[in-house]
Amino acid sequence: MKTATRFRINALPLEPFVPFFAMGDADLAKQNVRRCICDERPGFPCRVSLVDAEPGERLILLPFEHLVLATPYRSSGPIFVREQARQANLEVNEVPEVVRNRLLSIRAYDEVGIMVGAEVAEGRNLEDQIGRFFADAKVGFLHLHNAKPGCFSCRVDRI
Repeated sequence: MKTATRFRINALPLEPFVPFFAMGDADLAKQNVRRCICDERPGFPCRVSLVDAEPGERLILLPFEHLVLATPYRSSGPIFVREQARQANLEVNEVPEVVRNRLLSIRAYDEVGIMVGAEVAEGRNLEDQIGRFFADAKVGFLHLHNAKPGCFSCRVDRI
């Protein structure tokens, strides 16, 4: 069942990551960043383009603070960014394949960044889960994480 809730899934902007692609491996290592080559698909989900990298593509793997609000839930974790990434600009209620095909941890936060709910769901059922969370007026936004590795995937906002 599809939800009537209007939402937008937001990719990360490309600009903060561009300088890393010009750095050598030693300089990347000083910033806890490493260059890698995709060797299987799926397995290297880009947080800027919101697509899985293809085998042979170059990416960077780096720590990223995805919840920067002053809250006990302030949080960071590893993400991949494809060297050839272009920032995804998804339509209202569009769910990209990179999200749709994964087991997700969905975390609901209020406007000040306090977690008010959480669920684990298959990406193919994401619209229903988003609808349930956004039916609660205290939910300000959602963060999606890939449930098995636990890494941040993207943010979902109510429209």
